[in-house]
Amino acid sequence: MKYVVLLYDGMADYPVPALNGKTPMELAKKPLLDKLASKGEVGLVKTVADGLKPGSDIANMSVLGYDPAENYTGRAPLEAVSIGAEMLDSDIVFRCNTVTLSDDSDYDKKTMVDYSAGDISSDDAAQIIQSVQNHFGNEKFKFYSGVSYRHCLIWHNGTLEVGNLTPPHDITGKAITNFLSKSENAGELIKMMRESFELLKDHPVNLRRKREGKRPANSIWLWGEGTKPSLPSFYDKFALKASVISAVDLLKGIAKSAGMNAPDVEGATGYLDTNFEGKAYQALSELKNGCDLAYIHIEAPDECGHRNEPENKVRSIELIDEKVLKILIEGLEEYDDYKILALPDHPTPIVTLTHASDPVPYMIYHKKDEKCSNVRTFNEKTAKEAGRLIKVGHTLMAHFIEN
Repeated sequence: MKYVVLLYDGMADYPVPALNGKTPMELAKKPLLDKLASKGEVGLVKTVADGLKPGSDIANMSVLGYDPAENYTGRAPLEAVSIGAEMLDSDIVFRCNTVTLSDDSDYDKKTMVDYSAGDISSDDAAQIIQSVQNHFGNEKFKFYSGVSYRHCLIWHNGTLEVGNLTPPHDITGKAITNFLSKSENAGELIKMMRESFELLKDHPVNLRRKREGKRPANSIWLWGEGTKPSLPSFYDKFALKASVISAVDLLKGIAKSAGMNAPDVEGATGYLDTNFEGKAYQALSELKNGCDLAYIHIEAPDECGHRNEPENKVRSIELIDEKVLKILIEGLEEYDDYKILALPDHPTPIVTLTHASDPVPYMIYHKKDEKCSNVRTFNEKTAKEAGRLIKVGHTLMAHFIEN
């Protein structure tokens, strides 16, 4: 038996006015996913428990079968694992975005123009983070570069008591005035953020980016604090060898922390221009080489939700059908039996530009146990109408594997 989880990050949505009141899932042409759903199990699953923040960290950990209430120590530490940053038990780790802020003279009154600095390339961002490290790095603080706009800061012997550090993708288009922590413990962190603007506004990389019509990475933004992670082995939990295929450090960090393989895929960007086919072929390669379960994480729908790109969000769902599912289904036919679980981790509604904690639609297809689900097209409404709700998200993986 082979198992595949196809995770459409942020795919679920609310009705979108720009899409005539439909959701991207309702409008997207996804014949392969719809066909699987028509022959499988369809329902809703609550991947984010009440009281927890609906981040991709919490939600993906839940889908992978881990109870975040027991195993979650923060988002940034998981990304730091992927980056290869060395962490001590006494370290506090922060996510460090390279962002684009407005040019207002007073830093505290600037607007969050772009949480990704125009989806900055990893090469450009590495130069920015190196300058940040050269300027701010010392025995207490150390910066590590990651993928695109996603980086990390380690604060040796730091504290988690730093007040509210808001994810930048939650405040796109808003003045940052009310989103700078007032905690005394966060004083050095906020000071670095303020000073980073003066450091970076005329950085050679940013001057070039402006000439090219691209957004500058003119500030750092710190958030997602946590401590060194420790996850039980996925193999010990489920007796399956697993691989996670993703473009983002968060998912790779979860995988490495749980003893799963996390291969790199050339051209995987985390956005609409990602190497969709490469991810599908990598998953099949992992399965062929002894892996039992491949978890394919695709970030594009989530990024389109954050960026208020409804048409692109629709297209991202269609591209997954055309360029990932098609390859997967053809490749899986060489096995006597297989299962596919397809779902988003959480909604990323276009109307809010940020994550929500509503239950999300899921679909399980089992080659040797096809059934009529009476679901012609897979979306938020049809999943709800199916009448099946898994209330505890981290039980879904066991349900998928064992039933």
